[in-house]
Amino acid sequence: MRFHTFVLKNVFRRRVRSTLTVVGMSLAVGIVVALVGVSNSTVQQFLNIYQRQDVSIVVEQKCAKQRLTGVLDAKLGERIAKLPGVRDVNPGLVDFTSIEELGIDAVVIQGWDADAVLMNALDVAPGGRLPKNGESKVVLLGEELAVALEKKVGDTIPLFDNGKYNIIGIFRSPVSYETRSMVVLLPELQRFMGRPGLVTGFTVRIDKPDDEAEVKRLCGEIEALAPGVGAKAAADSVRSTTEIRFLRAMAWITSAIAIIIGVVVMLNTMIMSVSERTQEIGILRAIGWQRGRIVRMIMVESFLLSLCGGVLGTVGAVALTTALGQHPAVAGLVSTQIPPEVIGLGVVCGLLVGLLGSAYPAYRGAQLLPTEALRHE
Repeated sequence: MRFHTFVLKNVFRRRVRSTLTVVGMSLAVGIVVALVGVSNSTVQQFLNIYQRQDVSIVVEQKCAKQRLTGVLDAKLGERIAKLPGVRDVNPGLVDFTSIEELGIDAVVIQGWDADAVLMNALDVAPGGRLPKNGESKVVLLGEELAVALEKKVGDTIPLFDNGKYNIIGIFRSPVSYETRSMVVLLPELQRFMGRPGLVTGFTVRIDKPDDEAEVKRLCGEIEALAPGVGAKAAADSVRSTTEIRFLRAMAWITSAIAIIIGVVVMLNTMIMSVSERTQEIGILRAIGWQRGRIVRMIMVESFLLSLCGGVLGTVGAVALTTALGQHPAVAGLVSTQIPPEVIGLGVVCGLLVGLLGSAYPAYRGAQLLPTEALRHE
């Protein structure tokens, strides 16, 4: 009997135990892939928004613990626009709203000026239009949100406490966060939120977006304009957001716990396997198997189980997050697209768990003396 055939026979000898081990491994790996994948994908999604809009600097209230709770004077935008090197400044207000009548729990709603560069950059589908200054009760829907709501241009939706809002356009975007959001005029959202003359922050486009020194200089000059003003490069702003940092921290903490559980599951399985096969290992040692060959046998068995668990867990995590991404309660809040590098991380985690879980059982099996093993009952 060849070595690999012998190993496969050992794996399938206890099918129920092997199956339960693979299931436990797949759950551990699936947790890692799902949480880390969603975390990384959400960060990248926000970065893509700023990159697509050519935004270099984000200006927010410095002491605000959360982005949505921060407020700045809208007139600050005029002073920022006068700084040398600034191309344009876009004030914005962001909030979450629910449309209970249509079964939507949380939708991102953004308030922009009608003449804002970002407003004019929206890719509005044919048949729609952008809002005009002075209009009221008009709204633009992202394409995916319009599909979820089963709405089209000309329809109305209930917003705030002000009655029906007319849908005047549906915009497209390659970023799911945007295409699952809605846009209203800034004065409308300011009235609803009770923040007249205030904004959540500003996005700033500059003449030399690739010059890090220029970005740093402008950030310093913007912060000097008024107390409590924070200005950061777009990428730094995304990574330092409280919600993003919390999401990533929870993802890695939970993943670490899942990996530890996976190691314990594999360790228990392989120790039981070695204990049950004490006589068998003794016979193998007696007929000439070296300790290194015993170690390889046990570790390859663990490798096969962990590989199956890693692949199944990764596939399951991708399928589950994709399905959850279509649910109204999640859609638009976080990105559920798992990056390819995280899929690779899932398989590597599975193999790492197998390696750690089999190290001690392999050592224990290799240390068995043929005489002791043969006396074992």
